[in-house]
Amino acid sequence: MAVQTLKDLLDAGVEGRGVLVRSDLNVPLDGETITDPGRILASAPTIKALAEAGAKVVVTAHLGRPKGEPDPKFSLAPVAAKLGEVLGRNVQLAGDVVGQDALARSEGLTDGDILLLENIRFDPRETSKDEAQRQALARELVELVGDDGAFVSDGFGVVHRAQASVYDVAKLLPHYAGGLVAAEVEVLAKLTTDTERPYAVVLGGSKVSDKLAVIEALAPKVDTLVIGGGMCFTFLAAQGISVGTSLLEESMIDTCKGLLDRYADVLHIPQDVIVADSFSADAESKTVPVSEIPDGWMGLDIGPESVQRFASLLTSARTVFWNGPMGVFEFEKFAAGTKGVAEAIVEATGKGAFSVVGGGDSAAAVRQLGLPEDGFSHISTGGGASLEYLEGKELPGIAVLEG
Repeated sequence: MAVQTLKDLLDAGVEGRGVLVRSDLNVPLDGETITDPGRILASAPTIKALAEAGAKVVVTAHLGRPKGEPDPKFSLAPVAAKLGEVLGRNVQLAGDVVGQDALARSEGLTDGDILLLENIRFDPRETSKDEAQRQALARELVELVGDDGAFVSDGFGVVHRAQASVYDVAKLLPHYAGGLVAAEVEVLAKLTTDTERPYAVVLGGSKVSDKLAVIEALAPKVDTLVIGGGMCFTFLAAQGISVGTSLLEESMIDTCKGLLDRYADVLHIPQDVIVADSFSADAESKTVPVSEIPDGWMGLDIGPESVQRFASLLTSARTVFWNGPMGVFEFEKFAAGTKGVAEAIVEATGKGAFSVVGGGDSAAAVRQLGLPEDGFSHISTGGGASLEYLEGKELPGIAVLEG
């Protein structure tokens, strides 16, 4: 990646200097309890390195999807507490984004201090389509670190968005890729250049439409493309199979027919599924061949024969990319498909394969199902960014660092 990195900034010296860091701290919450701190843990090393080098660190991040105004349920207060715990030092939380409290606290920072701004998406300018509005917010963010400040982009989960704290601010300050962003791009580059074969991709999730671009981009390049999750039922419907009340995108059936025709030797869809009489953790369930899904029942996981078949393809692969669960893993009764496929990837990794978990629900499944995180070569923090990179799209937050 032809950009300056965190190491370059640290080598130049940051003692006494304001550094604005864009992190991805968008963690899942149950009330005020963080249920998966993965993104905080991944973001901590860059922040820690800057603080220990004497920088005055100002961190900006988002949480959830507030509607451009303060909303207590999307406050970063629980994140500030957890980040402080992880870093072993106090993390101040500003009461606003770029208002009086943020400005006063930033002016009071001493070397090594860390200030987390309140949820950046409380300000509607962050995600505005109006470039002038985004630039205005970016200029106010720059004021918090001063004209001699620097910007470190370390939120890989947002680099596919041209937003004020990701894109516009990089145009106003000397900019650097944080350790997390640099590592993510380096890993994803291995999936697109000089990839060791056999190369297997596992895609799950609910909608074909969400993954269509990556399917079309990768199918010609890979040896195996496994389809699971809710979107597999649209592929089954494309084969004329009745899928009961399973998730179905009728508008995508013809598209799936075309994909199955063009990539018949690459695409692999389930042969059996676990169906339920309702969408609930304690629903009545049974395993059936895909051709025998009962009317009024819905598929919530791939079946054991499919797991075995997919595992045989994956354990012999030398490169594996996985994005999206095979079923509703949040319900224990429907988690076996996701766990079985993940275990096959771990086995392949143990044999020397290079494996990447493409963030999002896949990363959450690894943790929830008790799988060894070190059983994969890399667990990405940005599902959407990973997919867009593999689709061949330009990521604005990376492109601006290269400029």
